[in-house]
Amino acid sequence: MPALAGLLALTLQQRGMDAMMLSRIAVLGVALASAGLVAAARLETTAPYEPGEEFAGGETTVGDEGVNAFSHPAANLSIDRQSAFFIGNSFFKKNWVEAPASTTGRDGLGPHFIARACASCHTLDGRGAPPRVENAQNVEAPVGLLMRLSVPGDGGRAGAVGEPSYGGQLNNAAVAGVHAEARVEIRYDAVPGRFADGTEFVLRKPVYGFDALAYGAMDSAVMVSPRIAPQVIGLGLLEAIPEESLLAIAQRQARQGEGISGRPNRVWDQFRQAWVIGRFGWKANVGSVAHQTASAFNGDMGITSTRFPREECTPAQTDCLERLAQEAAWRAQRGETSVDIDERALARTIFYTTTLAVPARRDVRDPQVLRGKQLFHEAQCASCHVPRHLTGQLEAFPELSGQTIFPYTDLLLHDMGAGLADGRPDFAANGQEWRTPPLWGIGLIPAVNGHEFLLHDGRARNIMEAILWHGGEAEQSKGRVLNMPEADRKALVRFVRSL
Repeated sequence: MPALAGLLALTLQQRGMDAMMLSRIAVLGVALASAGLVAAARLETTAPYEPGEEFAGGETTVGDEGVNAFSHPAANLSIDRQSAFFIGNSFFKKNWVEAPASTTGRDGLGPHFIARACASCHTLDGRGAPPRVENAQNVEAPVGLLMRLSVPGDGGRAGAVGEPSYGGQLNNAAVAGVHAEARVEIRYDAVPGRFADGTEFVLRKPVYGFDALAYGAMDSAVMVSPRIAPQVIGLGLLEAIPEESLLAIAQRQARQGEGISGRPNRVWDQFRQAWVIGRFGWKANVGSVAHQTASAFNGDMGITSTRFPREECTPAQTDCLERLAQEAAWRAQRGETSVDIDERALARTIFYTTTLAVPARRDVRDPQVLRGKQLFHEAQCASCHVPRHLTGQLEAFPELSGQTIFPYTDLLLHDMGAGLADGRPDFAANGQEWRTPPLWGIGLIPAVNGHEFLLHDGRARNIMEAILWHGGEAEQSKGRVLNMPEADRKALVRFVRSL
């Protein structure tokens, strides 16, 4: 390349250029040549392939890349254990009906609810989508998107104080004779931006409201947090990561002093009857798969269990309270227990959600993917989306024990800036903090669920938009992405999509 610059200068000298101009051209030629060499070196720099990294869930990993990629049992489950898995699958995917029903053990829906089955939100064990929006007043009834509600105060073991008239979660559906709580309104405001190379983009920011409030106006201090139902793969593996490993990551981040300082949420677990590190939910507000499963039955469908035996009917919801009294009388007449789902059915459902497999990564040796992996690390994305973990020993789940897994998360809370803030605390999490979501399986969401809506409320329409919403502790990482040339941006997205 320097020789080419010299040849250019010699050619111009033959054409009568003066010495000063020749000097400037020669310097420019050398600079351009150097830039070309740097660019070439940058494009050639890739992260190495790590043996075994395609097995995202260790020995539990399955190889499906199609519509059922999220619905398989862990690959190392025995035949007998698979039987329990498929029984749990039936309870996860079945529709619950109103009581009283002719078939016992299948009724108890409501009085208020947002879905009739776990699979209504987690379609094919995958990710929910925000409702279709024609305009703010013409919004599809949300199913995979729910609205957490609270008012200021110490939530204690509940994590937050529910809104006085509507409780801790808005329910936009109800059984016969009971009012649905409200209708959700959504509009999207445009947020334009530009990459350093001049390429423009437009993000969308959701604005939420409620109409047709059945039980009067909400408290003026109400805080609202939208939550998309995530894919439910690998939950047992995440629970198997030792607490000391998560605490060590938090300590390492603080010690490095690079502005990234995750911290664990401390939450009450209804099954262990203890305060534990939160691992699940968008604010790490749940500590175990068992608690998550039973609380979702209760909050999303109104299905009670021995761990969550009460429906959330507030004093203002007299029709809801009357319906509960009727259901109690029906159960007493039929000699049934006072809860909707029995211990065996709940245990099988928990087993199912604990042992859902993680699909294998794709294209792990592809040069563009490896280039994207290099960029992912250079941009410090891996500081929070920690690639590798080793699970501990779980007596009840030997299949999940001692596994090297690649979930790309630290399960810690991070300040993500004002742009993503919901302003709503949840246990120790404040209004700008979110748990680092695992990235495994992200590239298969379109195959399973037919969309790529990401982040806690589905505002991002693709992986790059999700990256561009990062702020707070991730502001510098986002800045590096904004300064990447188009080829590097494509490589980064290609890598994330391989996970």
